[in-house]
Amino acid sequence: MTALTLENAADVAATLQDVVDGALDTLVGIDIDEHQVVAYDVAHAAAAVASATNLLAYGARGDAEAQLTVAFVADVAHDVSTRVLGREAAWGCTIDALDSVRDFMAAGREPGLLASLVDGAPNHLDEDFEMVADTFRRFADDQIVPIAEHIHRTNADIPEDLIGGLAELGVFGLSAPTEYGGFAEGGASDYLGMVVATEELSRGSLGIGGSLITRPEILTRALIAGGTEAQKAEWLPRLASGEIMAAVAVTEPDYGSDVAGIRVSATRDDQNGWVINGTKTWCTFAGRADVLMLLARTTPGSTNHKGLSVFIVPKPRGDGHGFAHEQPDGGRMEGRAIDTIGYRGMHSYEVSFDDWWVPADALIGEADGEGRGFYFQMQGFENGRLQTAARAVGVMQAAYESAVDYAADRVVFDKPIAEYQLTRAKIGRMAIVIQAARQYALHVAHLMGDGKGTLEASMVKAYVCRAAEWVTREAMQIHGGMGYAEEYPVSRYYVDARVLSIFEGADETLCLKVIIRRLLADRS
Repeated sequence: MTALTLENAADVAATLQDVVDGALDTLVGIDIDEHQVVAYDVAHAAAAVASATNLLAYGARGDAEAQLTVAFVADVAHDVSTRVLGREAAWGCTIDALDSVRDFMAAGREPGLLASLVDGAPNHLDEDFEMVADTFRRFADDQIVPIAEHIHRTNADIPEDLIGGLAELGVFGLSAPTEYGGFAEGGASDYLGMVVATEELSRGSLGIGGSLITRPEILTRALIAGGTEAQKAEWLPRLASGEIMAAVAVTEPDYGSDVAGIRVSATRDDQNGWVINGTKTWCTFAGRADVLMLLARTTPGSTNHKGLSVFIVPKPRGDGHGFAHEQPDGGRMEGRAIDTIGYRGMHSYEVSFDDWWVPADALIGEADGEGRGFYFQMQGFENGRLQTAARAVGVMQAAYESAVDYAADRVVFDKPIAEYQLTRAKIGRMAIVIQAARQYALHVAHLMGDGKGTLEASMVKAYVCRAAEWVTREAMQIHGGMGYAEEYPVSRYYVDARVLSIFEGADETLCLKVIIRRLLADRS
């Protein structure tokens, strides 16, 4: 039997990487659209192996960490093996390519080992970030958790005092430079603070906690990337303080993740401004928001991302059930709320624009920003993918804690279900997946602080969001019939987790248009 050591875990991770690399070599030079199934699996395998490789350093910090790490590496080995099995030729490997990992995989997935890991292992945050985590954890427990279920079940609006409380904590200024009233000083600490705060707030509620940070974050980074000095001075302090809240209007009814194909237009007028026409959809928080970050086509007749520009579109605040605003000269903006099974509180909208006028300085970058909107919005979206991974970790952590508590109290056949091996093995696997996801997100935050990590941000988003679906599903299952009821929050975690693989880049598009293509580009 293979010993469960970190050295062996590293060898297994290297073997898995070799298999992924071989698959990438096989895919180089061929039409990915003709081989989407394999390409999708390779992208997910690459993300899982990267997560496993990253966890090795964490495993060196203690015995509990080492046990968690070897179990996770074995879990990833099983995942990759199931993707390869029966498709070896498409992966460019032989049928025995993973024979050397089987003993380790068997030992690392042994039910007794998984059952022993129900308590997980420490996070090992630095002291400063542990303070950040504690601050936002207490806020979530005191301010978010008590109202989260009510807002979810009634599809209510986020209370203004909650938004104000988060503003007082400075959460909306985590990415804004200090010279504009924020807390960002450059480097990894800016990203790490965002990841830690987002996880803790999302643990309280995805819909009314961690996700409130995302939209101001995206607009902030777009302004930093391309805004004029006057625009930065005008908008960044107000975003950082929470004086204004933002929504993002990018997706269109016929163009979801295919951002380059959007059709909403912005046309110059004789008043030195722009007139916006068309319809956006899935504009989360657009009712309450004070401004929309809107991506529009400013080059008539263009059909790619080079004809797109980003605008800051002010609007009056509205409630969560639809809105309609008119301008004196006849411009109209109307929002229709889209009901969803989860992720409630912020509300999503279809927003139509009919000759809605904005001044020239609404264009981010003004003359220099025309046609560069795709680049500016991607500056925010790449970080948004990392933030979504942190949100997924928070939701998983909440589901895990709920499952642990319920299993300890629920008695079946004369003993708590927490004493049954199957329950303990499920909870143990939850613990290893969550910690691996957390550590990978923190690693990507370090990379992005160094000006790197755009590929890794997509990879962590792909892996962690799919993992969240499994963790919340198993937590719900541990609750039995009560998991299907609305008397316990675990049903909310489950439906909230389902959205994570859809927004900030649908999983399939993320894998096929971003991850696999960047991995292949690195090999050509």
